Amino acid sequence: MAGSAQITAGPRVPVHVAVIMDGNGRWAKQNGLQRIKGHERGAESVRMAIRTCRKLGIRYLTLYAFSVENWGRPKAEIDALMRLLRKFLRDEEHELHENKVRLRAIGRLADLPESVRAELNRVMAATAHHTGGTLVLALSYGSRTEIAAAARDIARQAKAGTLDPETVNEATVAAHLYAPDIPDPDLMIRTSGEMRLSNFLLWQLSYAELYVTDVLWPDFREEHLVKAVEEFSGRQRRFGLLG
Repeated sequence: MAGSAQITAGPRVPVHVAVIMDGNGRWAKQNGLQRIKGHERGAESVRMAIRTCRKLGIRYLTLYAFSVENWGRPKAEIDALMRLLRKFLRDEEHELHENKVRLRAIGRLADLPESVRAELNRVMAATAHHTGGTLVLALSYGSRTEIAAAARDIARQAKAGTLDPETVNEATVAAHLYAPDIPDPDLMIRTSGEMRLSNFLLWQLSYAELYVTDVLWPDFREEHLVKAVEEFSGRQRRFGLLG
């Protein structure tokens, strides 16, 4: 692709990258635009991330698209975001097919408007056979909500006598999360410089490498993603053990 950054990340490429796409509103404010314009520009960064992960060989990309807390925003902004999400699903389906990427979603999907759920389910079904990579959208997602739901499921099974409470371990909890078949992220990227996890994949990120950049999400481009992966490739991951 003309003008794209050279991929130099080397052999240690993460299997799974998770991204907190922060800074859309600040980007819009800095440019004298309405907040929704920042989200629209951020969709271009999503398209770039899908393509770059495909080129680098990253198998899973999880994007924090809409949190359970985001429902507390003004209704006009929520409605605009839902329209943008539906448009993104329609417009990017071709991109997913072209890159052989499967779409999945995690979160309280029943909270989404019916028209958005229908479009989401349609695209997930249409791309379910792809094996070139997986894009996971976290929608109406909150990690504490996810863990609490897992705890309820485990409690129900224990109450029904189908699960011995004494056998509950980390693997049991992990098996009851939204997408237990997806490996935990190796690298978590947060844009806009904020130093917090914002209730995102708290269980799954336990041993992920963290990378924070001051670049706002609408300005996040291929060279920024490559830089994050290159830094990841130079880190020594100990998982609590000696190096």
